[in-house]
Amino acid sequence: MITVLDNYPAFLLVFMRVSAFFVTLPLFSYRNIPNIHKIGFAFMLAWIMFFSLDPPIIELDSTFIMLLIKEAIFGLLIGFSAYFILAAIQIAGSFIDFQMGFAIANVIDPQTGGQSPLVGQFLYTFAFLLMLSTNAHYLLLDGVFYSYQFVPIDQLVLPFGQENIVEFIIQSFNSMFIIAFQMSIPVVGSLFLVDIALGVVARTVPQLNIFVVGLPLKIGVSFIMLILVMGSLFLLMEKLFETMAYTMRGLMQLLGGS
Repeated sequence: MITVLDNYPAFLLVFMRVSAFFVTLPLFSYRNIPNIHKIGFAFMLAWIMFFSLDPPIIELDSTFIMLLIKEAIFGLLIGFSAYFILAAIQIAGSFIDFQMGFAIANVIDPQTGGQSPLVGQFLYTFAFLLMLSTNAHYLLLDGVFYSYQFVPIDQLVLPFGQENIVEFIIQSFNSMFIIAFQMSIPVVGSLFLVDIALGVVARTVPQLNIFVVGLPLKIGVSFIMLILVMGSLFLLMEKLFETMAYTMRGLMQLLGGS
């Protein structure tokens, strides 16, 4: 049986892919998880995967540097593919915030360090609770483990120049925006009808200050609609998790040349 000391370059390659995967992966890459915990978890996962994969003997030469760079790029890509699909929730929240008047009140997300819409952060929190309750985060860990079936550890080149990879990325972005639009359309459509009603009232009753009445009315309608469609939003979030897993698998197949 080959130990880590006998084939430590291969273990370093596995550790590099897992570490790069955690840099961009949702939930595991957030700032509220200490870096030492991320490194330790990546090390333990790479240790388990090393003995499960039975990798070939890797020589410590100039080719090893190219393999190390390839592993880092590949890990970042498959983690980012899951991240930008899950960003559909933030986009849906941005659509809703813009219509209800909360677009100016973005908050700092402590998990990512970037600005986040209020409703988007609210839905994002529910999405992560749903992900943890349905064990969908295990699909992410399965993704990095089964990635070696598509891109072996000794594969030197990733075929970025292929046309089907660009087409797949465009289709993935298209799916993300479609799901974001589906999540936001009940609230956005209701607010559009409220705007039409306020426009009619403004023309028929010019003495009424629409700007004073309209903002609290739109906020109230938005919250009522969010409560009514929350069940449907959870179903769309589950669909989003499936799309995230399919996107990771599809990208790994294309980068593996299959």
